[in-house]
Amino acid sequence: MEKFRKEDVKIIVVTGGVLSGLGKGVVCSSIINLIKYQGYNATGIKIDPYLNVDAGTMRPTEHGEVFVTDDGGETDQDLGNYERFGDIKLSKKNSITTGQVFLSVLNRERNLEYDGKCVEVIPHIPQEIEERIFKSIFDNNCEFGIIEVGGTVGDYQNILFLEALKEIKRKYNNVVFTHVGYLPILTGGEMKSKPLQHSIRMLNSVGIQPDIIIGRSENEIDDVRREKIATLCCVKEENIISAPNVDNIYKVPLIFDKQLFMHQIFQKFNLIYDSTKNLEWKKFIERIGKIEKKIKIGMIGKYFDIGSYFLSDSYISVIEAIKHAGYNNNVHIELTWLNSKEYELNKEKINELSKYDAIIIPGGYGSSGVEGIISSIKFIRENNIPLLGLCYGFQLMCIEFARNKCNLQNAHSTEIDNETEDPIIDLQKDQKENLLNKNMGGTNRLGAYFAKLKKDSQVYSLYHEEVISERHRHRYEVNSQYIKILESNGLCFSGKSPDGNLMEFLEYADNNYFIGTQAHPEFKSRPLKPSPLFDGLIKAALKRKSTLN
Repeated sequence: MEKFRKEDVKIIVVTGGVLSGLGKGVVCSSIINLIKYQGYNATGIKIDPYLNVDAGTMRPTEHGEVFVTDDGGETDQDLGNYERFGDIKLSKKNSITTGQVFLSVLNRERNLEYDGKCVEVIPHIPQEIEERIFKSIFDNNCEFGIIEVGGTVGDYQNILFLEALKEIKRKYNNVVFTHVGYLPILTGGEMKSKPLQHSIRMLNSVGIQPDIIIGRSENEIDDVRREKIATLCCVKEENIISAPNVDNIYKVPLIFDKQLFMHQIFQKFNLIYDSTKNLEWKKFIERIGKIEKKIKIGMIGKYFDIGSYFLSDSYISVIEAIKHAGYNNNVHIELTWLNSKEYELNKEKINELSKYDAIIIPGGYGSSGVEGIISSIKFIRENNIPLLGLCYGFQLMCIEFARNKCNLQNAHSTEIDNETEDPIIDLQKDQKENLLNKNMGGTNRLGAYFAKLKKDSQVYSLYHEEVISERHRHRYEVNSQYIKILESNGLCFSGKSPDGNLMEFLEYADNNYFIGTQAHPEFKSRPLKPSPLFDGLIKAALKRKSTLN
């Protein structure tokens, strides 16, 4: 039974114009954050107009990070920001794609669920979208649903989603439309409003008038531009919000708060907004603004031929988890991308790793740059540099240890070398069947899984719990045939699946911090609740820095 009726739910829609990458995801996340501190439950829904059923089959270097939910959803990276800003847990239902919608409608038609009616784009596609939106909101038991429409207004792919949202407002009158538009500043220093005006006109053309306009620009909107936008876009001046560039995205909720952004939205829902309730977040921002100490963290990857912007998008949750741990330890992180391919071409270059206070090896796949990463792990282990390996990084730590401590020189992963004599990392039976049948989408080990930790381990001292849960996204596992030889040579699998069959965590007692996990703990890290593994890494880095100094 639904706790809320459709009429009771408050929906805030965020659209964007002219170009993508304006920060609609941060706007939605900030709204979720501000609503949370008012004592209401809010959930974020990302609408993506692509035909992919989910984000799992897309390259991170092209689309950005694939974020994973507890229930195994492979979603757009924006859901990660929703979770982090709101300290909430989302599901696969919070991601809606064109592929999902059309697939569902076609399957229902094949199953005669439309009672023999002619199934048409209008009204059946918008009806399916509406159903999915409310299903997500109700399943999360929320009063507020914050909906981000991916892409830009005017995109052909977005029309049916806008039609559905327009219809929801017509039927229930519980929708506030917020539009994010671009205000470029030309060489002469003048802010131009024409791109925003044109995007509003495109929105008007599909029958939607925004209630609130957010102007994205390098600087704050001046009074002249504010009055001009209000006049030409038919919006009150107080409903025009400035969103200038910031050095820290976690400041955005407070920037909005100063401009009475949520006051305007709450008024439209006949609610009272109390700006004194987000004191915890204000104190957090004030505290990190006073941090002066810095440490150097190196992140060893191999996707460097596509530009630093896309690289950072590919690892956005890892980057944010590092920041969270830094904030918790009153230290700023100087993050450097380290190209593992260079360590294959120039063996001496690997010595540069000594200048870092800690190293992270994130997730990945494929053979490119792998030998450079394995050589890096050997150097890091032998020089006692704090290291955290995630997913693929965890697997390569096992391979390095097998080669150099267990005398298995040909040890490898069957992902890279299917003919290896010592397949330290291999597929499970069900995954072999998936690959054989070319069943790729949604068939990784996905979502939250429990692990049982050894009580006398370093990992246990970080989590302070015997049974913990982290999210996964991978096919390959540590081969059980090699566990005994790895452990007999000093590698400790400090966390395993509850049945003991799958290796989840490793550590090496001879090192200050040499920890790997098959999971992706970065997905559950929060600004005020950093991941224990990342927090431990930063503490180890500070210890190393103080020792060397």
